[in-house]
Amino acid sequence: MSVHSKLEKFEDNWRTSMGGWFPGDKVVLRGKDVFTEVNHSSWMEYLLFATTGKESPKIARLMEGMWVICTSFPDPRIWNNRVSALAGTARSTGALASAASVAVTEATLYGLKPIKGATDFLYRADQRLREGESLEQIIKSELKQHRSVYGYGRPIVEGDERVKPMMDFARSVGCDAGRYTKLAFEVGDYLSASRLKYQINIAAVCAGLLADQDLRPIDFYNLMILGFSAGAMPCFIDALQQQEGCFFPLRTSRLNYTGGEEVKHWRV
Repeated sequence: MSVHSKLEKFEDNWRTSMGGWFPGDKVVLRGKDVFTEVNHSSWMEYLLFATTGKESPKIARLMEGMWVICTSFPDPRIWNNRVSALAGTARSTGALASAASVAVTEATLYGLKPIKGATDFLYRADQRLREGESLEQIIKSELKQHRSVYGYGRPIVEGDERVKPMMDFARSVGCDAGRYTKLAFEVGDYLSASRLKYQINIAAVCAGLLADQDLRPIDFYNLMILGFSAGAMPCFIDALQQQEGCFFPLRTSRLNYTGGEEVKHWRV
């Protein structure tokens, strides 16, 4: 089939079961009328339904807790918040600051990849346990292949201050530890007793809680994309209100420069 033939059926035509806007009439999302059937939903309930098709005030409340307790810290030293503060000190806009901060949460050591990776690991580990492998075999295999286990260890401090508040909140909304959450802590117990001394971090805790609610790794990922934004915006606003161009300046003499003199001249 030619490229023309493949594209022709999509010209001025996009078939979707997700939803649509009918000007002057209604808006439909996953077969429901937004104005009459979804209009009393909270924003998080709406996001949950939009991204997963699930209708659950309990899961939505759990996600709200995760956004508040786990991700949106208003500290400009945090990697993605630093981008928002830089946007503020450069007198950029809030939209660009927020978008850039969300973009850099697509990281390997923090943010969205550990969130997705921790959930994926728990699902795979549970399946392998059901097939008769030991927890030790599974963890050693993961370490051998990836040199780490998503959801365990932390680059700055050993423990994670968010674990207890998050578990307390989960219990308060009726999301106590199920099979996957218990598995997350069992892995943490094994790793903390090993030579690596890795302790469980919040990614594994949240992964377990949401896997117990039958959410897939991609669901967790999609629901957390905007979860860092309430921490990023205060950092942008704070930098915007301070002297322009003064967020964490670094004098050139502190740089370990080893290049040629001609580049050094332009650097200075």
